[in-house]
Amino acid sequence: MNRYTGKAWDEHFLPRLSRKQIAELDKENALVVLPVAAIEQHGPHLPTYTDTLINETMLTCAFEALPEGAPVWLIPPLAYGKSTEHLGIPGTLTLSATTLMAVLLDIAKSLRASGFRKLAFYNTHGGNIDLLNMMAREIRIETGLAVFQVQFDKEADPEVVRREPLIDIHGGDVETSLILASREHWVDMSEAPDEIPNLPASPTLQFKNKAFAWVMDDLSESGICGNAKLASVALGRHLYERGGKAMAAALMELVSFDMAGLRKKGH
Repeated sequence: MNRYTGKAWDEHFLPRLSRKQIAELDKENALVVLPVAAIEQHGPHLPTYTDTLINETMLTCAFEALPEGAPVWLIPPLAYGKSTEHLGIPGTLTLSATTLMAVLLDIAKSLRASGFRKLAFYNTHGGNIDLLNMMAREIRIETGLAVFQVQFDKEADPEVVRREPLIDIHGGDVETSLILASREHWVDMSEAPDEIPNLPASPTLQFKNKAFAWVMDDLSESGICGNAKLASVALGRHLYERGGKAMAAALMELVSFDMAGLRKKGH
């Protein structure tokens, strides 16, 4: 799939419009999508652009599935995220938490000044999640924008659930499959690792619940946590197709979402 082709970029890419065209847009229910990702190491086999490339490709698929004339607008991906857990590993380019918070707020203020009322984050880097959760509310308070988060739960996909190993945290078969489907020639499968951390079995120290702080060097020598050897182009294409359709449906729900309708009348 060629970058910057298709409906996402030719019909819904907000910066391609002139100031006059943007001023004339009906912004009553218009939704602006801000992709947020990262540039960070993904082991010896994947590009450091992995999270951002997955983000761009998924959005390209999602916008193809939108109905004609949908008032959903895409702005350029924020490729730099908070990747401090990978800092010091070659290729990682990270913002600090405070810098990313300031950038998100400035973008939100700019959108509000142009008359937009709805903003959705689409994030493809786990290290951004906590910060985005916090900033969504801060932006709501500061600007009055309705702020949403759109997330494709790849771990719930039946094709992922049935695969082993169940632990695929970073740079494993899922992300490798997605990059194979986006840019196969960017992947060196001869270097694909299989490294799964020895995580504690204690229910009070569950990894997914982030009960303990870690950086990547605590977990992995290769820089990945998973089995990249299991990756396939077919799995990546399946995830983009399913994820794109699911995201398109979610975006259209946000277009019709009415924040003012949440409160019951007369109470």
